[in-house]
Amino acid sequence: MIDVIRAGRLTSVQDLGRHGYRHLGIAMGGALDRLALEVGNRLVGNRPDAAGLEITFGPTVLRFPRATRVAITGGEFGATLDGTPVYSWWSVPVQAGQLLALNAAKRGMRCYVCVAGGIDVVPVLGSRSTDLGACFGGLGGRALRDGDRLPIGVAAGAPREVTANGTTGVRTGETTGETTGAPATRPRGLSLDAPAFGVKSPAWCKFVLVDEPVRRGRHASGAASEMPVRVLPGPDYDRFSDAAHRAFWSDEWRVTPNSNRMGYRLAGSALERNETIDLLSHAVMPGTIQVPPNGQPIVLMSDAQTTGGYPKIGSVIYADLWKLAQIRLNGAVRFVPTTPHEARVALLEERQYLQQIDAAIALHEERRAREMPVPEP
Repeated sequence: MIDVIRAGRLTSVQDLGRHGYRHLGIAMGGALDRLALEVGNRLVGNRPDAAGLEITFGPTVLRFPRATRVAITGGEFGATLDGTPVYSWWSVPVQAGQLLALNAAKRGMRCYVCVAGGIDVVPVLGSRSTDLGACFGGLGGRALRDGDRLPIGVAAGAPREVTANGTTGVRTGETTGETTGAPATRPRGLSLDAPAFGVKSPAWCKFVLVDEPVRRGRHASGAASEMPVRVLPGPDYDRFSDAAHRAFWSDEWRVTPNSNRMGYRLAGSALERNETIDLLSHAVMPGTIQVPPNGQPIVLMSDAQTTGGYPKIGSVIYADLWKLAQIRLNGAVRFVPTTPHEARVALLEERQYLQQIDAAIALHEERRAREMPVPEP
């Protein structure tokens, strides 16, 4: 179990979402920064789609009654483990009874806590993600509260021990393959008591760089909070005026506080249409950029509805959706035009980054195996 001492403003159980149910009106859901969750799960030996905790803003305090291994990814929250600093994008062993404290976000907006074995709440429609709008999944279909207890799956590095009545229990140290949400085997370097190690965050990688024109922003919010994301023109792009096209690509759009997991509401120049005819409801996806009658765009996020009637001026490419998750409220986002080919290349570069993470973990395992003493016969 994990004891939730302090839940924070919005902490929920999330995995990579529910797939294959949008035709039934069920949102995909899942982690807003899916890249951070995938890396975090790798760092503790889980499957990439195992459930973890998505923490928004913080502060959050967790207690681990049993020894385990955790990784923190995403934003920088000034985390500490029993008062000792713990950095993002690191995998660290945790002793029984230790407290993990995540303070208010210093950089970014969300961080992810992944635990060896994954958060083992009951799956709903093939996912453990919390759908806050529909109130199902996760822990009771809601955000976490102070005093909650979260079950953890059997870590792939936890060995078995035989109890007095002959049944098998779990204790730290051996590989087992009976974990829901964890791989069938755990690499030796990811055993629960292995030394801490870290990997390079996406912020230090070339694949996150976006080639964009120099522009003067409308919202002077500082370079640290300005985020360029690549966008494909949408099916209703030509319904908007030339002035709207120029504003869409040249303005910096402010993320308003009236934003949530369903959609980011942006503020900037009003985008006017050439025609004001009503549109029939049509399918929408995370990343779709809709423009309601007030002309202020809405970028749909993981918990977005499945259909909508507002015109779609564009769509954020899949490889850049995680960047939106880390833009703070009142921060600025810039839209950069791209092509379907460039969108596929961006996704390939992201997958290559994850392969580099796998290779780095493998090297860590090999180095540790060489350093381990050989047991005497």
